[in-house]
Amino acid sequence: METLEKLFDYYNTNYKIIDVAGIILITFIIGYFTNRFFLRLIRKAAEEKDAKLTNYQFLRRFVVALIYIVGFSTAIYLIPPLKTIAGSVLAGAGIFAVAIGFASQQALSNVVGGIFIVIFKPFQINDRLTVRGTMTGIVEDITLRHTVIRNFENQRIIIPNSVISEEILVNPDFVNDRICKYIDIGISYDSDIDLAKKIMAEEVEKHPFYIDPRKVVDIENGVPLVVVRVISLGEYAVNIRAWAWAIDSPNGFVMSCDLYESIKKEFDKEGIEIPFPHRTIVIKNTDKMVVAVEDK
Repeated sequence: METLEKLFDYYNTNYKIIDVAGIILITFIIGYFTNRFFLRLIRKAAEEKDAKLTNYQFLRRFVVALIYIVGFSTAIYLIPPLKTIAGSVLAGAGIFAVAIGFASQQALSNVVGGIFIVIFKPFQINDRLTVRGTMTGIVEDITLRHTVIRNFENQRIIIPNSVISEEILVNPDFVNDRICKYIDIGISYDSDIDLAKKIMAEEVEKHPFYIDPRKVVDIENGVPLVVVRVISLGEYAVNIRAWAWAIDSPNGFVMSCDLYESIKKEFDKEGIEIPFPHRTIVIKNTDKMVVAVEDK
């Protein structure tokens, strides 16, 4: 009984310190388990390729940051000296508060931009984006402040959320992952156009990544499995295009690389020429040597 009374007396004397320590400890515990909870959700969503992966990544940072802010703010508020100092500082810190407000405006706009990205989903984690027409890569992470894009050289492009929210983006994974790759090849004017089209169609059709894009009505109307057409008569070549469909961008890229190689090899076997500019030099033996250069 005496020991219990001593404990109560000790608590009454040092209750502020105990409360502050308890709040900080509880804050760390809640933050730790909340972070682990979201990490489990993220791993599960990544394994199942769930569209909620982006939401979980963003919410993990947002909720954990909120827990620590609330916890530490409450702990600081319970310390009388800090409360008094805070009151004195706030009483004469109007100008400083305005300056801080302007300084944090950009940070707040990044947080709001991140929230809009998560809500409206113009892109998600693992989507392939092209930003400003030149920066292309895979969305690796969406934090409270910025979006991280990993380009194909394994470099990270860090873009503030407020900036990328206002950019015009190319997202081939938006809504539908299927992608059509244009296989454009020019042949010489004296080559067999029909044979070239046949080779291109056969090479596309037999590639393992090619998928049939036709609907039932297209099949009934006799639309070919692979569409190949002459698209223009150029200065040096007859330009032919094959439409090659793949299930997603990675497969489409690999397929297009393979097709350019295999079609070139088949053209060589069949004697179909892929033209390139020629330069003819004519030298005339006269009193004054004249050199004529003609591009073809």
